[in-house]
Amino acid sequence: MANKKKVAIVWKLVVGLIVAATVFMLFLRVYEWWQERRAHFARYEAFGIEIPTRYTIHGIDVSRYQETIDWESVKAMNVEGIKVGFTFIKATEGLTSEDRFFKRNWKRAKEAGLARGAYHFFIATKNGKAQAEHFIKTVELAPGDLPPVLDVEATYGVPYKKVRERVHEWLVTVENYYGVRPIIYANVDFYQQVLKDEFDEYPLWVAHYLQKEKPRIYRDWHFWQYSEQGHVNGIFCKVDFNAFSGDSTEFKSLLIN
Repeated sequence: MANKKKVAIVWKLVVGLIVAATVFMLFLRVYEWWQERRAHFARYEAFGIEIPTRYTIHGIDVSRYQETIDWESVKAMNVEGIKVGFTFIKATEGLTSEDRFFKRNWKRAKEAGLARGAYHFFIATKNGKAQAEHFIKTVELAPGDLPPVLDVEATYGVPYKKVRERVHEWLVTVENYYGVRPIIYANVDFYQQVLKDEFDEYPLWVAHYLQKEKPRIYRDWHFWQYSEQGHVNGIFCKVDFNAFSGDSTEFKSLLIN
């Protein structure tokens, strides 16, 4: 009799947990739908920043800080011929962290018809190869995607030479896996002081907000992050804006085939 009571209690607990999990998942779905509906009504008359119009292909980069995004609204916004044509999406950081909005953003951006790229935020105190493996486990690239990106912004007190060694580890590991050369993201000063010219053969996505026509850097670049104060339909908060250096043919040649 005692054993039957124990079994009954266990079953009640199991059923209770299943019901609770189902209710929780339903709540998350409803919450996500509500947040997306709210994002749908985030509307702006203009992008809110000065756009360098000499470039024809513009894009944004996002992470969890932009929260729930209505990607259809992002894609549809057009101000005097300027529109968002691509996006870089934060995927991972360090050895274990994954951006909590990555999977959703990765899926919805493609569904909206935007060229998408995934980036890893580099922690210089950690092993470069291990960070690359974390990115590889998280991100599945497909034809039409942009190459993977390494976002390296700080040394965290690590000597410059060691930073470069770990950056090189990440780049080589990722390139060997995906079969495409990764892009490096860095601001002008960091690239010139820390990375120097050891990585000039890699495509560069450079951050620089102090000039209107082009970033102040000695080498060629593919993408330029020219503002972190932009607005676009479908996103409640400010977002980074970027320009591609070439034309549509050059942009397509950069995509994974």
